[in-house]
Amino acid sequence: MPTLSLLQYLLGAAAGSLVGFTLGLVGGGGSILAVPLMVYLVGVDNPHVAIGTSALAVAANAAANLLNHARRGNVKWPCASLFALVGVVGAFFGSSLGKAFDGQKLLALFALLMLVVAALMLRGRDSEGDAAVALGRGNAPRLAAFGGLAGALSGFFGIGGGFLIVPGLMAATRMPILFAVGSSLVAVTAFGLTTALNYARSGLVDWPLAVVFIGGGVAGGLCGAWLATRLSRSQGTLNLVSAAMIGATALYMLYRSLGALGVI
Repeated sequence: MPTLSLLQYLLGAAAGSLVGFTLGLVGGGGSILAVPLMVYLVGVDNPHVAIGTSALAVAANAAANLLNHARRGNVKWPCASLFALVGVVGAFFGSSLGKAFDGQKLLALFALLMLVVAALMLRGRDSEGDAAVALGRGNAPRLAAFGGLAGALSGFFGIGGGFLIVPGLMAATRMPILFAVGSSLVAVTAFGLTTALNYARSGLVDWPLAVVFIGGGVAGGLCGAWLATRLSRSQGTLNLVSAAMIGATALYMLYRSLGALGVI
C-alpha cells in the first residue's frame, strides 16, 4: 500500500471534520461523503482501500455522534437495535461481494443509487412522523427487512449506509426524521465496523489515514449534532438538506467514475 504525504494526511483530517459534521447533522447520510473525499480530495488511488478505510472511519465517527444524539434523546434503541442486528449479517455478505467487484464500477453504481435515494427523500420531506413509535409485532418484520437490505448494500458499497438507513427507519416505523437520524447511527456504526473488518482481512485499510480522519470527525460531529437539533424545528429542512447533499455528491461521483471508465 503506497505511503501518503503529510499534505494528504492533513487533507484526511479536514475531510474527516466534514464527514463528522454531516454525520451529526443528517445521521448516517453524512457517510456518503467519506468515499468520494478519500478518492478525490485525499488522493487514495485504490478505490477498495478508500472504501475499507472510509468504513472504519465512518464507524468510529458514527459512534461518537451516536453519543451526542443519545444524550439528546434522539435514539429509538429497540427499533435501531433490531435494524442493526439483521443488517450486520447483510453487511458481511455485501462487503465480501464488493471486494471482488471492479472499484470504478462500484463507485458508478454507488452514485446511481444515491440519486434514487435523494429523490425518495425529497418525496417524503414534509412528513412529520410519529414521535411515540415503539418496536412491536407490527413494525418488526419491516425493520428486519429494511435492515437486511440496507446492511447488504452498505457492505457492498463500503459505507455506513445512512442514506439508506434513515429513509428505511422512517418507512418501517414512521418515526420523525430527527429520531431516524439519531437511531441510524446505531446501524451505521455496526455496518461500518463489519465492512471495515472484512476489508482489513484483505489488507485494504490504511490505518494511519483512518486515525486522522476519525480525529477530525469527532470535532465536526459536535457541531453537526447541535445544528441538527435546531434545524429539526423547521419541518422538512433536514430531509431537504440530506437530499440535496446526496444528489450533488452523486452527480460528481458519477461524472468522475464514468470518466475513469472511459464512458465520457
